[in-house]
Amino acid sequence: MAAALAASLLNFVLGSAGGDAANRVTFEGLSSRFTDDGALGIAIRKVEAASLRIASGPLVVEVGQLALHQVALLVRVEGGRPRIERVEAASAELSGVKVDGPLPDAAARAAVQADPCAWTLAPLAAAEGTLRAEIVDAHLLFDANVKVPIRHGGVDFNEASVEHVGPDSRMGVSRMGVYVDAPNGRSYLYQFPSTPVAGVEYERRGALLGPWAVTQRGKLQLQPFLEGLLRQGRGHGTAGLTDPARQLFDRTSVSGHVQLGDGHLTLPGVEAEMGGSSEGRNTVRLHSKAVGRELTVEIAGLSVRNVVARVGALKGRCREVAGDVTLRVFVEGTQLRLAVTVPALKLSALHLG
Repeated sequence: MAAALAASLLNFVLGSAGGDAANRVTFEGLSSRFTDDGALGIAIRKVEAASLRIASGPLVVEVGQLALHQVALLVRVEGGRPRIERVEAASAELSGVKVDGPLPDAAARAAVQADPCAWTLAPLAAAEGTLRAEIVDAHLLFDANVKVPIRHGGVDFNEASVEHVGPDSRMGVSRMGVYVDAPNGRSYLYQFPSTPVAGVEYERRGALLGPWAVTQRGKLQLQPFLEGLLRQGRGHGTAGLTDPARQLFDRTSVSGHVQLGDGHLTLPGVEAEMGGSSEGRNTVRLHSKAVGRELTVEIAGLSVRNVVARVGALKGRCREVAGDVTLRVFVEGTQLRLAVTVPALKLSALHLG
C-alpha cells in the first residue's frame, strides 16, 4: 500500500509542479514506508528525467537530461495535499540546462542592498588575468586598443595601456572616479558616489600641472572595491557611469580572461567555497562585440564546495558542484535579461528542505 501511495503522490507532485506536459520522468527501485509520526518516506535508487521545462513567472528553466542517484524523500499529506518536506540525493548529473529571464528589478536590488552581508568575493583577492578592449571611432579616445592587466587581485593603472594614433592616453583613478587622460583632456568613465572608496589607492601628483603632474596612476583591489559597490547597490545596471562612457561602451568590444582564486563566495541567497585554482579551475572568460549591449561570461571548470542556497523559506545544500557555465547578459528592448547555459553539471550530496 505504501509503495502504491508513494507512486501516486509522486505523479501528483510532478503533475502539479508547474512543469510542461512534455516533461518525462522515470523511477527505478522505488520503496517506501510510513514513519512513526505518519509521514511517508520514499527511497528511489535512480530518477531520470528528460525534456524538463519549468516556468515561474517570466523565468523559464529547461533541462535536457537529469539523473538523480540514491534519492530519499519525506512527504507529508496536509489538508488532502502532499507536501515534500525533505529531499536528499547522493549525486546528480544534469545536461542541456538553459535558464532565461529578466534581471531583478529595482525593488529586488534594494532588498539586496539592505543586507550588508549579501556579498563576499574572496576568490577575487588572488585573481590573475588580462582584459582587452577595442574602441571603434571613439570620441573620447579616438580608435583605441586598451589593455588592463589584473595581478594579485588588483589593477595597477600604471601598467594599463590605451594605444591609438598619436600620443597614447593613460587610465587612472582619482577621488572622483576612474578616468582617461587623453590628448584632448581628462574624461571620467566611472564616478564614485562618495570618498573614500574601499579598495582604491588614488593617483599621486607631483609639482607640475596637467596630466604630467600625475606620478602614480592609482590602483584598485578588486575584492573590496566590488564588494563595496555591490553593498551600496551600485553593482547593478549602470549607476556611476558617465554619459560619455555609456555612448563609448556601445562601440567597445571586450575580451579577456581571469583566473579566480580560492575562498569564500557569498551572493544574494547563495554561499559557497571556490577551489581548484592551482588546477586551472574557475577560469572566467569574457567577450562582447558591444559591451554596452551584451556581455558573455564563460566559467570553465567551475568547482565549488559546501554550497548553501536559500529561496524564501526553502533551503538547500550541496557538497560539491562541478561543470561549465555560460552566462549572457543582454539588452532586449528596454529590459536587461540573463541567459544561462550549462552543457553538463555534476552535484554530490544534495539536501533540500
